[in-house]
Amino acid sequence: MEYGQWWQSLHRTMLRGVLGKTFRLVGYTIQYGCIAHCAFEYVGGVVMCSGPSMEPTIQNSDIVFAENLSRHFYGIQRGDIVIAKSPSDPKSNICKRVIGLEGDKILSNSPSGFFKSRSYVPTGHVWLEGDNLQNSTDSRYYGPVPYGLIRGRIFFKIWPLNDFGFLRDSPNGHRFSDD
Repeated sequence: MEYGQWWQSLHRTMLRGVLGKTFRLVGYTIQYGCIAHCAFEYVGGVVMCSGPSMEPTIQNSDIVFAENLSRHFYGIQRGDIVIAKSPSDPKSNICKRVIGLEGDKILSNSPSGFFKSRSYVPTGHVWLEGDNLQNSTDSRYYGPVPYGLIRGRIFFKIWPLNDFGFLRDSPNGHRFSDD
């Protein structure tokens, strides 16, 4: 075999090897990307909450785990803390507590706190409020939230470690029953 033929053969072999590895890497990247997407979309993920609306339950910069299976199986209940797309700004997410489900009549304080208002939660919607009622933009401002905007249910606080654990109780006097 001549030197030129040997060099071309080596070059083709190396090119095939590099192209084969590149295509395998691209294939694995797509495959694992799809798995990661499904895991984050349907199973859940870690979320950092910001803002004062859920204080004292969730402080600014707390890290929580949100599971997404409940929203797919309509398992959201009164008292759950959820992550939802903001009805007033679809580019941002909100973290609020579910106060009412479809068909519920809600008696809540107005945002100013001077008077009470009655609202009805229509089919396919939920009523969301922050635990810090004086510092929360929630359903008292924008009304019932479509169920489809719910992204996940927060049930476990990861950080800070001194608050590590499950979440459920409401500090502002809301009582929840499954009646």
